[in-house]
Amino acid sequence: MKKSPDATPKFKTEAEERLFWESNDSSAHVDWSKAQLVRLPNLKPSTTSISLRLPVSLLESIKIAANKRDVPYQSLIKAWLAEKAGSV
Repeated sequence: MKKSPDATPKFKTEAEERLFWESNDSSAHVDWSKAQLVRLPNLKPSTTSISLRLPVSLLESIKIAANKRDVPYQSLIKAWLAEKAGSV
């Protein structure tokens, strides 16, 4: 017979909850056999800004290529990087 999960404690702050879950196994508090897959279609991956120095001529070429595709040049650079990184 399967034991029912322990009650999850109440937390005063998010930091307190984070500390709890860092040192406790969730299987004691959650019945994972009842878990369901969830899709979060509007969730955007986290991003970070970087600085990248490019020769002016290269940047102009990228902007021309982006204009021909009717996309922002930063989006085109991201697409090209993702395509190249995926092939590694």
